[in-house]
Amino acid sequence: MQEKKKLEAAAEAILFSMGESVPVALLSKALEIDQQQTRELIQGMMKRYNAKDRGIKIIELEDAFQMCTKQEYYDYLVRIALQPKKAMLSDVALETLSIIAYKQPVTKIEIEKIRGVKCDHAINKLIEYNLVQELGRLDAPGRPILFGTTEEFLRNFGVQSTEDLPAISPVKLEDFKAEVEEEMKMKLDV
Repeated sequence: MQEKKKLEAAAEAILFSMGESVPVALLSKALEIDQQQTRELIQGMMKRYNAKDRGIKIIELEDAFQMCTKQEYYDYLVRIALQPKKAMLSDVALETLSIIAYKQPVTKIEIEKIRGVKCDHAINKLIEYNLVQELGRLDAPGRPILFGTTEEFLRNFGVQSTEDLPAISPVKLEDFKAEVEEEMKMKLDV
């Protein structure tokens, strides 16, 4: 009986942490029991989760199981999901990300040349948030790292590829160039 409780706890931990359906074969391998025992174990758990005092349930999808929220609690989830979220990226990080997205693959030196300031912290944050990744190294002296965007970037910005990014209008590009020139002039005058 103690072994069964331990196996149920392990199965629960796996289903909870995966967040998506887990094939019976994978569960069976992780629990070190055969697939029939795994099915019986999970189906027993499913019955207990169906109790009225539980907010989650386990569902069976073809030859896999998934832990999810019971439908009657969706309204509560929507309320929490609609709460305003704190912005994750600073203006500096967004500017750096924009340069990487449009110029990739790009080195840190190229980014800093465009921005006019160091960008180590911004790049590190973007890597930490999995929006930017190292794509390799440039075949040049010092072999600088090349940066580019990730699939997570595409998901977060709702595009299928970087080719779907909005084009920069020529007018805005000229305005941007004028701003940069003005900033450079101000720095030189100081």
